[in-house]
Amino acid sequence: MNEPGLYLAKMRETAPLVQNITNYVAMNVMANVMLAAGASPAMAHAEDEMEEFATFVSSLTINIGTSSGPWVRSMLMAAKAVAAAGKPWVLDPVAVGATSFRRDQGAKLLALRPDVIRGNASEILALSGAQAAGKGADAADEVAAAEAAARTLSRDHGIVVAVTGPVDFVTDGSRAVRVANGHEMMPRITALGCSLTGIVGAFIAGQPAFDGTVTALSYFGQAGEVAGRSAAGPASFQTAFIDALYQLQPEDVTRGARITAA
Repeated sequence: MNEPGLYLAKMRETAPLVQNITNYVAMNVMANVMLAAGASPAMAHAEDEMEEFATFVSSLTINIGTSSGPWVRSMLMAAKAVAAAGKPWVLDPVAVGATSFRRDQGAKLLALRPDVIRGNASEILALSGAQAAGKGADAADEVAAAEAAARTLSRDHGIVVAVTGPVDFVTDGSRAVRVANGHEMMPRITALGCSLTGIVGAFIAGQPAFDGTVTALSYFGQAGEVAGRSAAGPASFQTAFIDALYQLQPEDVTRGARITAA
């Protein structure tokens, strides 16, 4: 892949409009994170406007964290409309193995072939049909335990799969890398994982899905590393993290990327 910083530069140059159908907990944090990075977020989920939205957004992200019947219908409509318009979309299968409702929703969305799936190890295992030990939205499996499932999902559906955790794993079925950027404080901030899905959505708008996803994960983790140097706790970390997303430059991202072949 090219220097990672080039993908950040391109994303900021185009400032893609990303539609996010996400959960109630994540909306505010996610919008602020995306604005700081240089993207333009739209939090829209009404059925009545899904097809029209697809005509002018650059990409779409779908997060099933707080779904209900009408939201599921909106998600399916949006995914179909965006794909028909030739634009990419990202699936965040939050706690997909927790209930039959979520498993059914995850299967329907997977069948619509997202360009990227980003989830924790338990979510990727559950979405693949394997046994997972997740507890709600929290992962109870190690990233390494989901690598085989991620490769299978990727090959079977022709999509990029990103398993996020202390060291992320990303594959497109033929290539695979690990991304070791990040900070231990990141899981203590609500909705940062959901926000990462929005960042991935921004990076794959008009850019290759695999390279864009890898860079998005590294950039996000590097912002955590910067924030961790000055934060006294989770509250100050969140502020410093959003500032770091704004301040990191393309050359910083290239220099700080810890990406290795898997």
